[in-house]
Amino acid sequence: MNGQEQVILSVQDVHKHFGGLKAVNGVSFQVQRGKITGLIGPNGAGKTTTFNIISGFYRPDAGQVLFNGARIDGLPPHRVFHHGLCRTFQISRELKLMTVMENLLLVPAGQKGENLFASWFLPGQVRAQERTLRAKALEILEFVGLAHLQNEYAAGLSGGQKRLLELARTMMADPQMVLLDEPGAGVNPTLMRRIAGYIRSLATDRGITVLLIEHDMDLVMNVCDWIVVMSSGQKLAEGTPDQVRQNPAVLEAYLGGQNR
Repeated sequence: MNGQEQVILSVQDVHKHFGGLKAVNGVSFQVQRGKITGLIGPNGAGKTTTFNIISGFYRPDAGQVLFNGARIDGLPPHRVFHHGLCRTFQISRELKLMTVMENLLLVPAGQKGENLFASWFLPGQVRAQERTLRAKALEILEFVGLAHLQNEYAAGLSGGQKRLLELARTMMADPQMVLLDEPGAGVNPTLMRRIAGYIRSLATDRGITVLLIEHDMDLVMNVCDWIVVMSSGQKLAEGTPDQVRQNPAVLEAYLGGQNR
């Protein structure tokens, strides 16, 4: 596999303005297949806007985004999802009035039970698929440590457990790549370590590529293979965790007190 084939996501000279605000101003970077890449920077650096462009929530004003060599910039989120690219959000978006298990079972597309003809005339196939999906969901819940809560309503989960449910829902979609938006936000140190372990396992054991935004530098430095640093809407630097940690421009950006 050559270097280009190892690139799963390519962000090329992307721009996004909101009035006079240049939220993303000519950003370019690549994400290697099967690796964990961090996207970091001070508040207001343009990280979340970049995520929103990649995942289809914003259309860029200029530039392009390639996923597996195909352009996805400008596609709506559901079409980006069907390409195999999933994301989580800073604020968990669980279905509060459904159980943890039901939150996962709703994710897979093209279920036979959604087809009236299959429900009436192929009930055996419908039940067989439901059993398969339930077994898969249970395996994922066991992976993230939520199996014992499978029948609890999602509204009753703690903040950290909702983070884990978000991760489980993305895994249920069998993505090639996940965008994790602050997976450690609002969780205690013990759960943070668990989440870090799950993120590593996504890449090393399941072959899922990860791009994450995170303000907790311990998490970023411990799990990421490569780090892209943004500041004031532009890419400031990129490199290994050690290279980024020692980069004077990165230190200046963080100590310079950027605000949203």
